[in-house]
Amino acid sequence: MSPAKQPKARPRRSAGAPATAPAAKAPAAGELLGAHVSIAGGTHEAPPRAGEIGATAMQMFTKMANRWAERAVDDAEARGFRAALAQTPVAVTVVHDSYLINLASPDPALRRRSIESFVAELERCHALGITYLVSHPGNFMDEREAGVQRNADAIAEALERVPGKTVLCMETTAGAGTVIGSTFEELARLLDLVPARLRRRMGVCLDTCHVYSAGYDLVRDFDGVFARFDDVLGADRLRVLHLNDSKTPFDSRRDRHELIGEGTLGPEPFRRIMTGDRFRAVAKVLETPKLDDATKTDRKMLARLREYAAGH
Repeated sequence: MSPAKQPKARPRRSAGAPATAPAAKAPAAGELLGAHVSIAGGTHEAPPRAGEIGATAMQMFTKMANRWAERAVDDAEARGFRAALAQTPVAVTVVHDSYLINLASPDPALRRRSIESFVAELERCHALGITYLVSHPGNFMDEREAGVQRNADAIAEALERVPGKTVLCMETTAGAGTVIGSTFEELARLLDLVPARLRRRMGVCLDTCHVYSAGYDLVRDFDGVFARFDDVLGADRLRVLHLNDSKTPFDSRRDRHELIGEGTLGPEPFRRIMTGDRFRAVAKVLETPKLDDATKTDRKMLARLREYAAGH
């Protein structure tokens, strides 16, 4: 079955920040570009932070990502978040789920805890009106195919329990250890194991650092990588791009993000992404290092990407 409909981008034209941070450049119409921003002080604080860096897309957590403690989003929080979002040019919202979740775990207790945490995440996304939820496929720990099946079964249970419009995007991984999802074929297998009626609510998040580390050569074979993605997963499955350069060499199987254009990928893959028509309606989100000033660094990286888009 075909995936859920993409959010409409605006028509594209043809042609509490620190006082020292430079002003953000006005975004182009139709652009879906931003960064992961903090929710310190509450989820309603995330949209203004996205606005400060000139973002038109944003990613955030809905709770502390390294703790199991869950929470619900009440009506007041939901209203506050939506009102804050409406004051910004952000057109697409992305949430990243907890790093602790492992839906593929062979340990029954950990898997059940992961499922309940994942369900709570979907509930928060639904309450906040989030466009996409990005999730790392789990670690199989014992046998790969059994882990893929456990992951798919857990996803199906969670999507059944939490109806809504938020699209679940499974993220490509770097391939370390027993992690699932480092090949397009394995992600396709995972999606295929989810019942078709639920698969409509699923897509893919491609992380540039992860796929390069997993052996997809975006530097020397950019077109070939995306042709393979299209053949295996389908172009319409690509909903989110995590734009990250890499600190490590090609095919390293390591997940180490670097500033755009300053790592082993270099500028060219990001120029191709920023000028490619096929990526125009795809949300593009930075997860690059924040250095000592998150606002200033994110503005700098977004400005660099916009220069690429302008042909520089």
